Amino acid sequence: MALQAHLVELERKHKILESELHEALLHLSTDDMEIVELKRRKLMVKDEIERLRQAAEDTVH
Repeated sequence: MALQAHLVELERKHKILESELHEALLHLSTDDMEIVELKRRKLMVKDEIERLRQAAEDTVH
């Protein structure tokens, strides 16, 4: 179940980044580069989640 625990941790990180991005977008003083970086990190985590889910699915089938 190590894979499942890793997925849970990645999903937690994704939610944190989503919250940070939301907060950054609410504040007009937030630097555009900071927003870009948050979006990039969030997408990287999402891609990793999808990659792991696909790998888990492939091993089951």
